[in-house]
Amino acid sequence: MEHNNVQTSELFTLQLPSKVESITQLELLIEELADKYKISDDVFANMMTCLNEAVMNAILHGNKQNENKIVIVNAEADPKRIVWTVTDEGDGFDYNHLPDPTAPENLENLTGRGVFILKQLADQCIFNGKGNEIELHFKI
Repeated sequence: MEHNNVQTSELFTLQLPSKVESITQLELLIEELADKYKISDDVFANMMTCLNEAVMNAILHGNKQNENKIVIVNAEADPKRIVWTVTDEGDGFDYNHLPDPTAPENLENLTGRGVFILKQLADQCIFNGKGNEIELHFKI
């Protein structure tokens, strides 16, 4: 019997209404994937933090909590990594010109750290051109 090395990946999708309560569904999906793929506590914690941040940004800033707009969360998982995509129906934003949260004048600010956190905790963090979609890669 031939053994092929093609890693099959699975796709998981959520369509979340733009309200803060939707985070619960996201957390359940992250927990499901953590169990299924035996994800380490460190990676699980990073994923939970990043996805919470990305989805909250999409709900609050992207869709402005308009419940007629949805946030689409996709997770493509294989035994080596999970790639999450979070897309909102907003106008996007200019992620290249965010204030630097580590600059002295910004250290006291509570907001504006989200993207900084994502870049620290995910293995890769890619925005689409418009800025209304983010891709987060985690090695597992």
